[in-house]
Amino acid sequence: MSAEPSLPTPSPATPRFGVWLVGARGSVATTAIAGCAAVAAGLHPPTGMVTETAPFTDVGLPTLSSLVFGGHDTVDCPLPKRAEHLAAGGVLPHGLPSAVAAELAAADQEIRPGGPLPGRDDGRTQDELIETFATDIRDFVRGRGLAGAVVVNVASTEPVPADGHLPPSSLYAAAALRAGCPYVNFTPSSGLHHSALADAAATADVPYAGRDGKTGQTLLRSVLGPMFLQRALAVRAWSGTNLLGGGDGAALADPAAAAAKNAGKERVLADTLGAAPQGEVHIDDVPALGDWKTAWDHIAFDGFLGARMVLQTTWQGCDSALAAPLVLDLARLLLRAAETGLTGPRPELAFYFKDPDGDTSAALGEQFHALVDFAQQLKDPR
Repeated sequence: MSAEPSLPTPSPATPRFGVWLVGARGSVATTAIAGCAAVAAGLHPPTGMVTETAPFTDVGLPTLSSLVFGGHDTVDCPLPKRAEHLAAGGVLPHGLPSAVAAELAAADQEIRPGGPLPGRDDGRTQDELIETFATDIRDFVRGRGLAGAVVVNVASTEPVPADGHLPPSSLYAAAALRAGCPYVNFTPSSGLHHSALADAAATADVPYAGRDGKTGQTLLRSVLGPMFLQRALAVRAWSGTNLLGGGDGAALADPAAAAAKNAGKERVLADTLGAAPQGEVHIDDVPALGDWKTAWDHIAFDGFLGARMVLQTTWQGCDSALAAPLVLDLARLLLRAAETGLTGPRPELAFYFKDPDGDTSAALGEQFHALVDFAQQLKDPR
């Protein structure tokens, strides 16, 4: 990489905001942190960031240079080293880890131990874990002199809970509320959707959104499903296959975790078509693919006079590069929503999720219009 512009430093009068990432040393988090620094420094354009497009100008969103990162994780690979691994795999541009090494190191200093690990009991009660996590978040906000912080879950997908205990994602979600922070669940994991947190979610005095970020196959489904419905074409079957590696592939090799992931994919079809067609989604773990994924869809549909037809799609992409700009979008939008006094679930952010909060359309076009309207609401809060 040639000349490396220095990262703009906010003036003392410019408030800074925290982004606390659950799974802070994972591929998505590392890409988001490195990408935020790169875009803020002018090293790369904000490709994929909807909040950097015209409808969001002058909305009052925190600037990228004002964001400060920290988080929880159960692994100890330093962020700079993690970024080097991602660059070697083609996820991050060559030379970027060294260009933003200071920002990665600063974020790494703010990462605290997470937990509990699956199948392990570290002796703390659920409430003690929640309080520990909440204290970590409060200390981050206070220690860095932040005007506020948002908690974003980008950790690996959990199996659907089999008992009444709160899984880690729900412990972190409860900690976010206890620390007074907006919350985003970018994963299919339970998070705030656990029944034991229903009362806390219903009375939350911060905004929250989720769950399961819509980055690839389901993004296409949310566009194609309404097309078939609007053109009165009868979909007979819709089957799909996903090939992926990395941490996501390993996590989703667990059938219970895959079931949690597939539920959102299937829900989008049922919502956009009016009924679930025949067919299933299969997820295969292919470690050699690393952070790259391929998704195939085979759609069988009927045309005029019963003519049998088929549409096949192939989506090949880098999961972290698809997810990271959405994570930054959501962090900025939730921070601004909290700043304007909004609380509770934000169905206006359905554009980003397979399983959004509230009773909203599953069609991407309608979701985008709702998002743009939300931007105006953030610009002119009443």
